[in-house]
Amino acid sequence: MPEKQIVPVISRLEEFEKNLPGYLDTHNKLAILLDYDGTLAPIADNPNKTKMPVELEAILRRLAKHPQIFMAVISGRALRDVHALVNIDGVTFAGNHGLEIEYPDGSRHDFELPGEIQRNYTAMVDELKERVEKNGAWVEDKRVSLTFHYRDTPAHLKDELKQLAAEICQRHGFRPNQAHEAIEAKPPVDWNKGEAALHILKTKFGPNWADEVRVVFAGDDTTDEDAMRVLQGLGRSFRIAADAQIQTFADFRLPKQDLMTDLLKWISTVYVC
Repeated sequence: MPEKQIVPVISRLEEFEKNLPGYLDTHNKLAILLDYDGTLAPIADNPNKTKMPVELEAILRRLAKHPQIFMAVISGRALRDVHALVNIDGVTFAGNHGLEIEYPDGSRHDFELPGEIQRNYTAMVDELKERVEKNGAWVEDKRVSLTFHYRDTPAHLKDELKQLAAEICQRHGFRPNQAHEAIEAKPPVDWNKGEAALHILKTKFGPNWADEVRVVFAGDDTTDEDAMRVLQGLGRSFRIAADAQIQTFADFRLPKQDLMTDLLKWISTVYVC
């Protein structure tokens, strides 16, 4: 069984090849699976203000065009939202932690929530908006999952508000998860970023995908650990975290988000794009 552990840190461009000699090879296809917030784009005070760094975006666009490279972005955001923010042709997008998946040809895979869970979701959103949407906090309704943002809430009110928000989510049967200055509420179903990653890889490369393609995954949050867990031993994953003692299913830790540019540079150097 995969286990979380403290993993080696990569802090500079040259350390990618040093730690992963020969993992990338132009004779092999490569699947790049990436989170958005805190991974492709730095965390912003408001989720509407996030933007990919110019250099990172330019490399990402070149990689997406390479015939040997498949790319997917798996985000907690609503599908339309993350699609609009990245807006690169040929990329597969998964929103709501993988509950919604859209392929470049427009085909989709949507995890259908049971009617009772949908009704509970509506009631949860209504109660959250009534009871905790105040003092700078607000509810991001993503149709099948939500995020309660409290970054702009006065510091002395944050603990009380986020605790109440988590209690409301639990009472309606949803799973609250701590994120960056936010509480994410996911439905009680056996589907997450890990299941979404496996579904995407099987759909693109077949049931024996692990023999057909090399995989690189990167994320910065606890929800990304689901993908890191299922890919352990089958791909290489990177957890973005400043905490040197963090326990993770990833293979390596990147201490800063801007090292994502170096990760993509490493890939583009090998694939000459």
